[in-house]
Amino acid sequence: MSTHGPVLPVWSCGGCDLPWPCPDRRRKLRAEYADAPVSLALHLGSYLVHPTATSLSRPDDLG
Repeated sequence: MSTHGPVLPVWSCGGCDLPWPCPDRRRKLRAEYADAPVSLALHLGSYLVHPTATSLSRPDDLG
């Protein structure tokens, strides 16, 4: 795993503390997924699943 992974919930880079994905991670992701843009979209989308699921709360009035 790259040291330039996301630090949640603030979405900063674990390697350089810039907003994630930082320029270094973007460069590496473009190279790694150069021939597979759909796979890149799925990979990046997977990062949104956990934060989105944990941020959704159930209003008390729905009981």
